[in-house]
Amino acid sequence: MNTILWISQFFLAIVFTYSGWMKSTKSEAHLVAIGQTGVEHLPIRLIRFIGLAELAGVVGLIVPGLLTIQVLVTSIAAFGLGLIMIPASIIHYRRHEPKAVWFTIGIFLLCLFVAWMRFQGI
Repeated sequence: MNTILWISQFFLAIVFTYSGWMKSTKSEAHLVAIGQTGVEHLPIRLIRFIGLAELAGVVGLIVPGLLTIQVLVTSIAAFGLGLIMIPASIIHYRRHEPKAVWFTIGIFLLCLFVAWMRFQGI
C-alpha cells in the first residue's frame, strides 16, 4: 500500500507543480489559452495565491515523507489540495466543461485517498 500511496503522491505532485507554477508565473490569457479555463475572470492576485498554495501543497505532499518528519503534514497538504478542487469542479461545471469536471473530481478523490491513508498510518 505504501508504494501505491507514493505513486499517488508523486502523480499529485506533478499535476499540482505544473498547475501551481503556471498560475504563479503566467498571465490569465496564457492560462486560458493552454486550457486552464477555470481562472478566466478571476483577479490575478487570486490566481497567484492559488498557484502558490498549490506549490506549498506539493512540498507538503513529498518532503515530510522523504525526511520522515511531521508526516501529519502530508495528510493536511493532501486534504488542502483536495479542497482546492471543490471550487475548481464547480467553476468547470458552470462553464459546461465535463472533462475538466471529471478530472478535478478524480484529483479530489485521489487527494482524499492520500490524506486518509497517510493519516491512518500515523
